Amino acid sequence: MNHGKTIFAQVMEYLPMHEFHRCVERHHGSYKVQQFSCYDHFLCMVFAQLTYRESLRDTVTCLQAHQSKLYHMGFRSRVVRSTVSYANNTRPWQLYADFTHVLIQQAQELYRDEPFAVELSNTVYAFDSTTIDLCLSVFPWATFRTHKAAIKLHTLLNLQTHIPSFLSISKGNVHDVRMLDNLRPESGAIYILDKAYIDFARLYHFTQAFAFFVTRAKSNLRFHRLYSHAVEKSQGTLCDQTIRLVGVKSHLQYPDKLRRITFFDTDTERMFIFLTNNFLLPAPTIAQLYNCRWQIELFFRWIKQHLRIKSFYGTTENAVRTQIWIAISVYVLVAIIKKRLSLELSLYTILQILSISALEKTPILQALTGMDVQNNHPLPANQLNLFHL
Repeated sequence: MNHGKTIFAQVMEYLPMHEFHRCVERHHGSYKVQQFSCYDHFLCMVFAQLTYRESLRDTVTCLQAHQSKLYHMGFRSRVVRSTVSYANNTRPWQLYADFTHVLIQQAQELYRDEPFAVELSNTVYAFDSTTIDLCLSVFPWATFRTHKAAIKLHTLLNLQTHIPSFLSISKGNVHDVRMLDNLRPESGAIYILDKAYIDFARLYHFTQAFAFFVTRAKSNLRFHRLYSHAVEKSQGTLCDQTIRLVGVKSHLQYPDKLRRITFFDTDTERMFIFLTNNFLLPAPTIAQLYNCRWQIELFFRWIKQHLRIKSFYGTTENAVRTQIWIAISVYVLVAIIKKRLSLELSLYTILQILSISALEKTPILQALTGMDVQNNHPLPANQLNLFHL
């Protein structure tokens, strides 16, 4: 008898299934598919992420050991390693990428009122990338260096919600600055960039879109000082200047004025030189905004430690992209569950609890909080009562 739903099935209930099927139809994911559907494939990969499976063989072995529970977990066909491997290699990864963005939009709405370290009405983003090293002999398509393979995960992180707004996966030899071409700057938003993204032609697109950027200046920057503004050195600001670029190419690529701020951080005893097109915010606020860029480094460290995106279940490019996109969707899904259940637990704690209780038939709120959740609608027994007392 089946009494209640498994925790894994309860987690999957937070997925917008109509949007998933729309993504499958948009990318023809069910083309010539007779049994193992895209949803079965998605469930299998989500199970591997939630339970920290190290390989595809481990995932299939665990699922086959619980055959009686698979139907109630959402599976509608047999789970075989060769079938899952074939799905990883052939199912279009774009449908999982689109579905991840659907979950991202839901999460952004849920976390839109979260407090931020800097009191601003503007939306603040941090854009950066992380490199995932691969073996060249196993992943020859992931070109990076002569004797090394790698891929890059480019992320635009909303620093208020800690939810990525834009993600892109590229080969390791793609320069980070080229990913700026894929961004559509949001009017009034502030984008925090490392100095590796300094390309004045691309930065000028932010100004033309009425968006702001904050980055660090390179040591060989050529400029002409137009104005020097009054500063309070007690707050760490050494100078606040309005400049114009004088380099042969940089002047043509960015013809407008820029703001150059020299800031001394007393905590690290380091000096930073910032470039921005925002002339309204105080200089200490600009420095504080750039300091918040560290959150994207923490995001990369978190997903590498707690999601399966460093060891892969397939060697093809399609399999790698599929696994990464589904891993990000699991991260966003857990964030959605945390908000909708009003949990105070961290995402790490929620993942740890789900990993060991995915197949238990316990109310998810009780499993995550330890509260005894009463069932107000008990399931009727299959055996009818002989006597009515």
